[in-house]
Amino acid sequence: MIKVGDRLPEATLMEFVHEETAGCSIGPNPVNVKEACAGKTIALFALPGAFTPTCSAQHVPGYVQHHAELQAAGVDEIWCVSVNDAFVMGAWANDQKSQGKVRMLGDGSAAFTQAVGLQLDLTSRGMGIRSNRYSMLVKDGVVMTLNVEGPGKFEVSDAQTMLAQAKG
Repeated sequence: MIKVGDRLPEATLMEFVHEETAGCSIGPNPVNVKEACAGKTIALFALPGAFTPTCSAQHVPGYVQHHAELQAAGVDEIWCVSVNDAFVMGAWANDQKSQGKVRMLGDGSAAFTQAVGLQLDLTSRGMGIRSNRYSMLVKDGVVMTLNVEGPGKFEVSDAQTMLAQAKG
């Protein structure tokens, strides 16, 4: 499992952005993790799945709500990573009204999730391999804080915890 002081792995996530004004969509586009983190502070949080109860009702809304405060604390971008495809993540971004605040990044094959060692096997529940629920503060590609939730918990990967860590 990745730990504080480690670099994020070489990986590519996928992003799909709806352009409502032009009636067209952008993507899906590859996001090279190393390049996208270069010189930036990223509040990255990951969760088991788009449109799932805790993720939709609490996790994403908290980061959307605290976007401005996180930026004021030095966070350049907020990333939500889930083992879903880019199209699902794009639709979820619309549902959550997160565009311009939280980048919704798909890890469709769980390559990034497995590279950081935070996969969660939900095969018995019909969901396959997913991401554990966690958050991390990343500076220039290096993990500064890591908050991994226990099974079925939502206590340490929330936006409030990340905000306190970004300020600290």
